[in-house]
Amino acid sequence: MYLKNFNLNNKIALVTGAGKGIGKASAIALAEAGANLIILSRTKKDLLGVQKKIFSFGRKCKIYECDLLNSSELSYIFSKITKIDILVNNAGTNRPAHFTKIKKKDMEYMVDLNLKAAFQVAQLSANIMLQNKNRKNIGGSIINMSSQLGKVGAPIRSIYNMTKFGIEGLTKGMALDLASKNIRVNSICPTFVETPMVKKFFLDKKFKDKTLKNIPLGRFAKESDIATAVVYLASNASSMMTGSSLVIDGGWTAK
Repeated sequence: MYLKNFNLNNKIALVTGAGKGIGKASAIALAEAGANLIILSRTKKDLLGVQKKIFSFGRKCKIYECDLLNSSELSYIFSKITKIDILVNNAGTNRPAHFTKIKKKDMEYMVDLNLKAAFQVAQLSANIMLQNKNRKNIGGSIINMSSQLGKVGAPIRSIYNMTKFGIEGLTKGMALDLASKNIRVNSICPTFVETPMVKKFFLDKKFKDKTLKNIPLGRFAKESDIATAVVYLASNASSMMTGSSLVIDGGWTAK
């Protein structure tokens, strides 16, 4: 009776950064729940692997090899898309450094990808959603991938903090602007997730051990922990949620 609210049959979901990690897991989870996919990434080989998995569920999947920092390329791709019901605004990166030693090029790169590109993707997607005259009845969901570091500070991550706090603010503003059309906007704030990017950071055993001690549950998050939350926010199971964030941090921010 209640679980039918998680059903995403006939919905179209767009996922950025879908070639690896959280984006890949989210795309596959959405397909499992019944959605058809549009997936974007910089690496076609990665996209083809995800597409193959999505096809195995009997779902449709279009792929677009794309550099999100190329604004004109991004606009061109979206000009070919006619329908979106769900956006997982996932692409992002981190280049840790002490605040006093952050290079300008690294700061600009993170702001450009984590904030500016995320904004453009969200705006383009929302405008496509609004083209559907029945949107108020069928609804829509935008999920911005944030971080627990959009809630609290952390050493050597000041620029990442800045971008993710920005995503939290963007989420709330978008939610108010789009609520009248029944497009919900929420964020997900994970702790350290065992993705290819994070595993590189964990090659530093001292950092890995110190990080784990900050998680009361005593473990790092798995990609599936985030992907299942994506399905919840994408579905009617969360129909009364907008302008909020799901903090999936094992208790990090509870301290």
